[in-house]
Amino acid sequence: MFIHTDDITAYIPQRAPIVMVGGILEVKDNMTRTGLQIAPDNLFVEEGVLKSPGLLENMAQTAAARVGYIAQQENTPVPIGFIGAVKDFEVFEFPPAGSFIETTTEIVSQVFNATMVAAKVQLNGKVMAQCELKIFINP
Repeated sequence: MFIHTDDITAYIPQRAPIVMVGGILEVKDNMTRTGLQIAPDNLFVEEGVLKSPGLLENMAQTAAARVGYIAQQENTPVPIGFIGAVKDFEVFEFPPAGSFIETTTEIVSQVFNATMVAAKVQLNGKVMAQCELKIFINP
């Protein structure tokens, strides 16, 4: 499964120029995987690389894409969520513009409308950034 950028906005609340997920690669059990071709004119690209705000937004939108995908499957409105906390955000390397990154989120715990996810961004199998996100969904 790959849902292209033209379709991804049906799953996430963000709109251009803030769309940081190119498509959904996989939704399985507690894991979601998305892909993004980093455009050179991306809002978060500086000096030819995707910077920290873009990496964090990409991880958050991967989590949002899962919620939107499930809502679409259940034929319910896509809910709006927000980041309540970011824990242990680490950037090991900034991916260059033009590269294709894959981002994975995995649900660690879920209590009521709060979900804790472990997120990581990879380029060719190498981890570029990772963190834990606490996300609240507006019911």
